[in-house]
Amino acid sequence: MEQIPLKISNNTKHISEPQKIESRYTAEEKNKLAKASMDFESMLTTMMLKSMNQTTNGMFGENNYGGDVFDSLFQMEIASHMTESKSLGIAKQIFEKVTGEKFDPSQFGYGLPVTKKSPELKFDGGLKGIMPSKNSMSKVDYFNPIIKEASSKFGISENLIKSIILTESAGNPKAISKAKAKGLMQLMDGTAKDMGVKNVWDPQQNIFGGTKYFSQMLKKYDGDVELALAAYNAGPGNVDKYNGIPPFDETQKYVKRVLGYLNHLEG
Repeated sequence: MEQIPLKISNNTKHISEPQKIESRYTAEEKNKLAKASMDFESMLTTMMLKSMNQTTNGMFGENNYGGDVFDSLFQMEIASHMTESKSLGIAKQIFEKVTGEKFDPSQFGYGLPVTKKSPELKFDGGLKGIMPSKNSMSKVDYFNPIIKEASSKFGISENLIKSIILTESAGNPKAISKAKAKGLMQLMDGTAKDMGVKNVWDPQQNIFGGTKYFSQMLKKYDGDVELALAAYNAGPGNVDKYNGIPPFDETQKYVKRVLGYLNHLEG
């Protein structure tokens, strides 16, 4: 929802700006606290669902083959969805109690509504388009249903997700780099864990994890696609250190390649 601008005709009647309090925690520390708080709420929600299901013989019936396993999986998935969409407020209380700051889940990539649109993208639209090979494009198109769902959930355009996948793995879900980045969107183990990815080789989890991480980078850099891509490749620390795209040959080529694919797919 677009924020309504305030019109102040008499400055003596209003406080123009609240006093700013310097945070005791870095952005990285707050992100970890937010994740821990959300994970804790999700765990409590799972326990609550499990207790409720014990009175109804589970979701799949008492004698259903493998029902206990499926019950656990569904309980975890439902609990995670409830925490990220309709929070019980437990994570909020924990985060605000520890940090003394207001908890905004969307700041950490949680609670993004499915209708959320991407920030206004900023990139070199004049960059020459790069046409992917038919083989790699067909591999990426195979995952269109997952890409479409990730696009809707995290507010990143389908073509941008495809462009990242083309550059990272050429559509190979089993791809692994020398640096041990894995899968379609080449997630490092630490990043995968932070994004809640349990199985990095699962295409859906990999695409969701990569898209979620990129959406966080895009938000961090106010919709600047070039900086978000540079952060995805080289890490936000390097982008901040050099106040722009780092002077790494690999990263600069990476950004141009993704944007080249994007410009081609956008026509």
